[in-house]
Order: sequence, then structure tokens, then C-alpha cells
Amino acid sequence: MKITKITYTVSLLLLGASALAGCESLDYAPGDQMSDRTFWQTEEHARQAAVGMYAAMRADWCFGLDFTFDMCSDLADGTTPWADISRGNSFASNSSGVQSHWQYLYELVHRTNTVIRNVAGMPISGETIDRVTGEAKFLRAMAYFRMLNCWGGVPYYDETCDINEQFANLDSPRSSADEIRGHILDDLTDAIAKLPVRWDDANLGRATKGAAYALRGKVYLYNRQWDKAVADFEEIVYNRSNNYGYSLHPDYNELFRLYNGAHSPEMIFSIQSVDGNTPGYALNIVGYFGNKSTMRLIASNCIVPSTRLVDMYENLDGSPFDWDALLPGFKDGGPQVRRKYMCVAINQGSTEVTSTLECDTTKIMDAYRLRDPRLCLNVITPYSHYLGTDAGSNPMDKQFVLADPSQGGAPMEAMAFIRNSEGWNSYFWRKWIPTGNLDGYWGEYSRTPYEFPLIRLGDVILMLAEAYNEAGATDRAVTEVNKIRARVGMPGLDSGPAWLAVAGCDDMAERIRRERAFELAGEGHRYWDLRRWGLLRESVADARDIFGDMMYTRSYQPRHELWPIPLVEMERNRNLTQNKGW
Repeated sequence: MKITKITYTVSLLLLGASALAGCESLDYAPGDQMSDRTFWQTEEHARQAAVGMYAAMRADWCFGLDFTFDMCSDLADGTTPWADISRGNSFASNSSGVQSHWQYLYELVHRTNTVIRNVAGMPISGETIDRVTGEAKFLRAMAYFRMLNCWGGVPYYDETCDINEQFANLDSPRSSADEIRGHILDDLTDAIAKLPVRWDDANLGRATKGAAYALRGKVYLYNRQWDKAVADFEEIVYNRSNNYGYSLHPDYNELFRLYNGAHSPEMIFSIQSVDGNTPGYALNIVGYFGNKSTMRLIASNCIVPSTRLVDMYENLDGSPFDWDALLPGFKDGGPQVRRKYMCVAINQGSTEVTSTLECDTTKIMDAYRLRDPRLCLNVITPYSHYLGTDAGSNPMDKQFVLADPSQGGAPMEAMAFIRNSEGWNSYFWRKWIPTGNLDGYWGEYSRTPYEFPLIRLGDVILMLAEAYNEAGATDRAVTEVNKIRARVGMPGLDSGPAWLAVAGCDDMAERIRRERAFELAGEGHRYWDLRRWGLLRESVADARDIFGDMMYTRSYQPRHELWPIPLVEMERNRNLTQNKGW
């Protein structure tokens, strides 16, 4: 897809003297490269400048690692990249993730400002100027909205700041959170006016009017401006002013398996994938979510689904799941009881199950597969199968077993089973994880060849439900949530049995929170949700495996509600003030 093509020339030009990101000045013009004096001239230059903005946006430490934020919530456990934040005990102003996120978000701001400032005077069509400016303001709003959620108020720089001229003077104090929010809303309102309803197929992935409405609605939602959030979400869900063309993908599982240029109408704003074999855009989702049986056995399960996520999912009839109803004494019996119920023995060669011991494997599989279908579509559960590869990238069927090492061998990914590289008895992600080698299409595990949504319709519908409910229209909220449940065959709320009855606004709020966990697991929304709901503190608990054994401890302090201003930025800009408690 053309949006993903970035030339070295444009990248060099747009990086500029990014003092905002703590980088050295690049304010020279090599004789064999374009410069500010020669670049901003043509329609193609404008398009290339836009590409440079998207390159900054999808960088790992900007928005390219958004899926990993689930490890900072109750939905996932992991070792990297946010271990210090998620565990709490080493969270500090010199945390590498905190510093990197700040730097790369400001790099995106710098690139958008450079585009807005320069494109306005280009000798090109007014339509192109408006569209590129709209894209830049949308992406700048994304960057500042993330900074607002991380740090509260931050220094604000717009297109009036030319870094190449003001490198030594970028010492603005922090604007207030309300001021930053106002700038974000202004940018998005202007983006709505300037952006097209859709682009042609060659430009999929570029910001649209619908994406700007969705993001502005999200800003209003976070600010508890329910009526304004409703208006923006209704605009694209119900096509109030335009036919935006969004719809829920008919197959939940397929939505996260789109590759080789495939695109779903559910995707409102997404990071595109060129392919998985040649250099191009795609996120390294497998590098964090993949198991040791994924693609040449080199993926490392840095992030795994939590037992808390798995236990949330309802039975097929919508009733709450209870381990004790299936396996008496399971919840309070401790690790030894759970091992007795769930473990089998395998041979030393890790090729076959030699004894099921006291484990009823059919009953264990039923404990997962007779639940909300999204559980088994999102998670590899015990005794289910997964099509991985061998060391030569050839498809190879694997099974996830819970093996008792005192009764035989231990699982090895090179043979028939799946192994956790950390030694944990954890679940594994199935969502986002390719099967086999995709008929030879997928050749590089560090570029997972799937389109990744930053904004999709399923998320917007659930945010609309939340805004309806908080505005007092709980019946409308039920209607929206039931759209999401219907796609996977789950019974609708208020559809008959007592356990599906909605007992008012507060009950509906809790159901929406759970539905967002069921639907959006593995997409990085939960951490931000918990913080805006004021539920981060109560969500923090030690990470435990399937048996209840400790994987690592977590801690919470009130100061964790906002990240610290990075120490290095405090040293660079003496006008910065630190967040409370840091």
C-alpha cells in the first residue's frame, strides 16, 4: 500500500532538529539530498511528507506498541516492554519506556508541525493542502491525547514553532490538562472539516473524516462529556451526515487475520501491513504475543493472557463461569489441587501424552470451549491445538498440554507441544498469531502481516454504549452492546434469563467494562480504560499462573495514575514541573 512507502530523503528531511525528542540537530542540507529549499514544491512532495508523519506514528515507541499496553492491566502478564510500569515496584522517572514514549510522541508532533507549516505555502491545489493539513492535525491530536493520558498537561508546541530555528529555545512550561484537551479538540474539529470520507484503495490507512469523529468522540468520552461523545459516535455508527461505510466484520476471528492487502470495513484507522516477507510495514506482534511454536520456534511469549482475563469470560448462555461448578474445590484448593485436576504426563521425547493421570481432558477443554467463543478465539487454552511450524518454517500441529514433570517429560516446542519460554504455566495468545507459515506468505516473524486497528467500529460501538448509559439512555446502551455480542453468537442482554437482565445504570456500566475486556483483549485498550474509570488500583494484583502459582508481584501507588515526567526531560527543560508524588 502506497501509504507505507517512505524514502530516505523524506525521512531525513522530516526528522529535522528534533529537540522535542532529545535528538541532535540535522539542520544541514547535503548536496545529494533534498532540503527545505527544494522539497516543498509538488503534489508528490506533499504526499511524501504525509508518509513521513505516518512513519513516525507507527514507530514502536509511538503507537506501534499499542497492543502491548494490556500487560499494564488485568488482562495480560509479561516481561517487556512495560515491565516497570505494569509491576509498579521499579516504575520511575528514568524508566526507559516512559522516556521513549515521550520522545517518539514529540517526534510525531514535530513532523506534523513541519508539514502544517510548510504545506500551507506550497504551489499545489487547495484540496491537497486541506487534506494533508487535516491528516497532520489528526495525527497531532493523537499524539497530544496520548500525552494527556500519560502525563496530564505537557509543553505544547504547534506549527508556529520551527525547531530548525528555535532549537535552543524549546523550554516551554507545561500547559494545563484543560489547555491540552482544548488544543486536541480544535485540531480534530479542523481535521473533520478537511479530511475526506474515504480514500482510494491505494491510500488505505490514511486518516479520514470518520477517524477524526471517532477520536474526538473518545476525547469527549474521557472528559465525561456524554452528549458530545454520543453525537460524534452516532455520526459514524449511524451515518448521520455521510455514508462512511463502516460495518462490523462478520467473522470476529477473521478480523484479526487479514493480510496481503485485505481490509475490513470495521477498520476506522489502522496500521497497515505491506507483507511479511519483504521489508515493509507491519508490527512485531508475534515477537511479543507469539509462543515458542510460532514461526521457526523463535517467537518469545513476552506477553501472555492473564488467568483473570480467561476467568472473566461467560458461559455460552451468558451466565457467569465458575470453576467450582465444574471442578469442586478448584478455586480454594491451591496449586496442588489444580494440578491434580489439570495435569497429564508426556514422554521424555515430548512427542505424546503417555497418561492423563487424574485429569479429565475433555472436561478441561469443555471448561473453555463451552464459553463465550471469543475466549478460544483470543487464547490458546489447555489441550487445544495450534498450527505452528517446525524449525524450518514448515507447518506443524502443536498441542498445549499442562504436563506434570514428576510423571514424565516436559513440553518442548520443537516436538508436539507448546512451551512457555519463561517457564510459566500460563495461557497463550491465539489472537493476532499466524497459523503455519500462511502458505509461504509469512517469512519474517518480526513483521506480523496483519492490519492492526488503532480505532475500529467494535470499539466505537462499545464507547457509544458507555456514553448512552452514562447519559441515562441505558436501553440504547443495551442495543449497542448486543450488536457486539450477536456477532459471536452470545445471547443479548435483557433477553430472558435472570443473569442477562440489566439492573440499572450501574449494572450496565459493569457489563460494558466486561464486554470491552471480552471484545478488545490483546488490542491495548484496557490500561487506559481502567485509569479513566478510576479502577486501576483495584485491578492491580500479583500475576499468577493457571495453577495459582506466583509469576511475579505487582504493586500500586496513587502516583501511578499519572506517569512521571522523564528525568532527562526535566534536565533539558528547567521550566518543567514534575507530577505529584514523583
